[in-house]
Amino acid sequence: MKKLEEYVRTIPDFPEPGIMFRDVTSVLADAEGLKLAIDSMIGELSDVEFDVIAGTESRGFIFGVPIAYAMGKSFVPVRKKGKLPCETIFAEYDLEYGTAVIEMHKDAIKPGQKVVLVDDLIATGGTIEASVKLVEQLGGEVVKILFLMELKGLNGRDKLNGYDVASIISYDGK
Repeated sequence: MKKLEEYVRTIPDFPEPGIMFRDVTSVLADAEGLKLAIDSMIGELSDVEFDVIAGTESRGFIFGVPIAYAMGKSFVPVRKKGKLPCETIFAEYDLEYGTAVIEMHKDAIKPGQKVVLVDDLIATGGTIEASVKLVEQLGGEVVKILFLMELKGLNGRDKLNGYDVASIISYDGK
C-alpha cells in the first residue's frame, strides 16, 4: 500500500517561481488515497473527546464531513462572507495582499461544546486562526485543530500556540 504522501501531486513553480504547490485534488481523485487521508485524520482524533467538527471553506468541508459522519458527530461550515443564510458572526484575517472575512452561523456552536477544526492545509494560519476566534466567540472550546498537510516554512502553526495542532503530512518548505 502506498503512503499518503505518494498520493499528493507536487507542481513546481505554481503559482509563482520557487513555490512547490501541493495538490490535494490528486488525493481526492484516488479512492485509496482519499480513504487513507480520511482514515489517517480519524486516527488523530481517536483519543479526543469532542462534540462537533467545524471545517473551513471549501476543502475543510471535503475532509470534515466524512470524518464527522464516520465518528457520529455534527458538522459546522465556516464560510466566506455572504454565503450563509442565517444570522452570522464574522472574523477578518490577513492575506498576502489584503484581507478576507469568514463567517459562521450565530447558533452553530453552543456554549461549552468541544470543537475540532479541520482543513486540508495550514500555510500562514490566518484562516484557521480566524476560525478559532469564531468558535470561541460562540462559547465553544477548540480541543484540536487538524490538517491533512502543513507547509512548515510558512510558520502558520505559530498563530495557534496553546492549541493541540496536528497535521498528517508535513513539508519543510513553502
